[in-house]
Amino acid sequence: MSSSAASSTSPSSPAGVIDVLVVDDDAAILSSLSRALRLEGYDPRLAAGGLAALEAVKQQPPALVILDVGMPDVDGVAVTRRLRADGFDMPICILSARDEITDRVAGLEAGADDYVVKPFALEELLARMSALLRRAGHTADSASEVLQVADLRLDPARREVSRDGVEIELTRREFELLHTLMTHADRVLSRAQLLELVWGYDFAADGNVVDVFVGYLRRKTEEGGRPRLIHTKRGVGFMLAER
Repeated sequence: MSSSAASSTSPSSPAGVIDVLVVDDDAAILSSLSRALRLEGYDPRLAAGGLAALEAVKQQPPALVILDVGMPDVDGVAVTRRLRADGFDMPICILSARDEITDRVAGLEAGADDYVVKPFALEELLARMSALLRRAGHTADSASEVLQVADLRLDPARREVSRDGVEIELTRREFELLHTLMTHADRVLSRAQLLELVWGYDFAADGNVVDVFVGYLRRKTEEGGRPRLIHTKRGVGFMLAER
């Protein structure tokens, strides 16, 4: 397999089959993951580098991207950052041999939804993929109850957020964070709890991922001088409440 181009792709996935883009410059890993995912009922497409991945997503956005970090043309973190900058909102799962907390945080801050360290068990990757797809709405068990705190309204089924009737545009990760805070309104959630509930991690990150995204939400929900609803409990975490 060429290291500079994506493999040929079908124009669309069969009905009910989830389209997954697998990106790695190692042909053996691509082949192995492709076989395993097909056996699990997925429809994998393959890209053998960062540039090929960007082109493949533009041609046909997949439901999920599995993305290696260490690629010679454009690394996985840069690919993630560019996809998010271009408005692509599908879940991205990074694969990496780097196990440092700083590496994980860098991937998450770039916009990745999960970070799996090599070598990994296939069962673990499949479980993480299932969780990402479920959170992205590819299963029917997601909560659909409309939430409201003060004049802030969130509709999970429509993926819409508004304040005092004015629509607020959020990225998928911002939406998930706000949904979590509103679901637990009037309760303080620690950074570790938010990291696990929203990002799916249970390690103690030493970065400021949660703080950064809380900042994004505050700017958007407080635009026009609206009162603050997301409050900081110093040394503990964050709480969404009307005051």
